[in-house]
Amino acid sequence: MALFGGLFSKEKKESLDKGLEKSKSSFFNKLGKAVAGKSTVDVDVLDDLEEVLITSDVGVETTIKVIERIEARVAKDKYLGVEELNAILRSEIADLLAENNSEDLADFSLPEGKKPYVLLVVGVNGVGKTTTIGKLASQFKKHGKKVVLGAADTFRAAAVDQLKLWGERVGVPVVSHGMNTDPASVAYDAVKQAVEQEADIVIIDTAGRLHTKVNLMNELTKIKRVIQKFVDDAPHEVMLVLDGSTGQNAMNQAQEFTKATEVTSLTITKLDGTAKGGVVIGISDTFKIPVKYIGVGEGIDDLQVFNKVEFVDSFFS
Repeated sequence: MALFGGLFSKEKKESLDKGLEKSKSSFFNKLGKAVAGKSTVDVDVLDDLEEVLITSDVGVETTIKVIERIEARVAKDKYLGVEELNAILRSEIADLLAENNSEDLADFSLPEGKKPYVLLVVGVNGVGKTTTIGKLASQFKKHGKKVVLGAADTFRAAAVDQLKLWGERVGVPVVSHGMNTDPASVAYDAVKQAVEQEADIVIIDTAGRLHTKVNLMNELTKIKRVIQKFVDDAPHEVMLVLDGSTGQNAMNQAQEFTKATEVTSLTITKLDGTAKGGVVIGISDTFKIPVKYIGVGEGIDDLQVFNKVEFVDSFFS
């Protein structure tokens, strides 16, 4: 049964269902083979389930937690049929996500009293970082917010040009100094413009490559220092964008970035073209950082606010 309510429209639910179709199909195909011919959840079924979860990119540590929870249910209920396994899995993973994430956002909303809200976006090339920023700008504008973008990923000409194109497409200003310029200078001017124009949010594209951790830390520290000249508690959020289709590689990138800087939120893109959607569960559990948005398609509206209940409902329905 679908669990969507007023905040999660029928169209968004259908988009999420479609976006997770490959992950769901792969998972249940593996699960079906694991329980074929079995009637009860025994040690063999749990061993097979462990393999299914790991090969679905849920991650080893998270898989062990899920298996331990199911073992506790088996010990308590004595006899659990394999037909109940889907419902139990769904329940335990929903509980795990609830424990590891902050409250779900009510659509594309911003906290009160933070104006402009300063959002730094980090991530390696190719994960959909600049596209995510463009889609975020579109969604925030659609929800009545005044947006300014800063093209501070200056190591790659394509990133600067791409953000400018998004600005034109969405109808929001983009502050840019071109390629091979000082990222902190771009960030400074972007926040300055956002303050002067009384914008609601300024989104700064930054750190397009994970050079060395020291370089990344120095660059982001410099950016933070200069933007605090205008907004003393900025940045309000540092969002890491990860490509969900890379599975465990996305997990490794999260590891590297969280060591290099304080990451406060995650966006996981490209879930529609992959069978690795389970990585959302593993990343959320491993890093204890809220997953705020997920990408489940090419369209602007396919960047969705992450809703734990809806995600689990779509994955296990």
